[in-house]
Amino acid sequence: MVWRDGHGLFTDLHGQRFACYPFQRRKRLLPTIFSKIIDREIPADIVYEDDVCIAFRDVNPQAPVHILLIPKREIVSLNDLKADDAGVMGHLMVKVPEIASKAGISEEGYRIVVNTGENAGQSVFHIHIHILGGRKMEWPPG
Repeated sequence: MVWRDGHGLFTDLHGQRFACYPFQRRKRLLPTIFSKIIDREIPADIVYEDDVCIAFRDVNPQAPVHILLIPKREIVSLNDLKADDAGVMGHLMVKVPEIASKAGISEEGYRIVVNTGENAGQSVFHIHIHILGGRKMEWPPG
């Protein structure tokens, strides 16, 4: 029997704590929907791809343009970033305006969102940037 503490840490019967993050499950138990897109196991409307990242249209868009940009390296969330992830995350941020321009939303403006954790609305535990545009964004967001 194991108990989850809500932060990706588990405690066994002997009181030992251990981590079991979703990126470990990809190779052992359950892949995420994003890993399946990266591996081409399920289709996606891909708008950009290089050796570091992939961007595709969200299947449940919250704006006329809603693109998800994800690294191919599996990183669970912002809380799981390490120093050696800086290059990957910098690459993603540099690609955001390029993808926004290609989608036709850079002139009027767009919003990027990175949800971190369940309470913030993160539902896929593979870090991703939402690129939203094509309409006026309200503030504060929900």
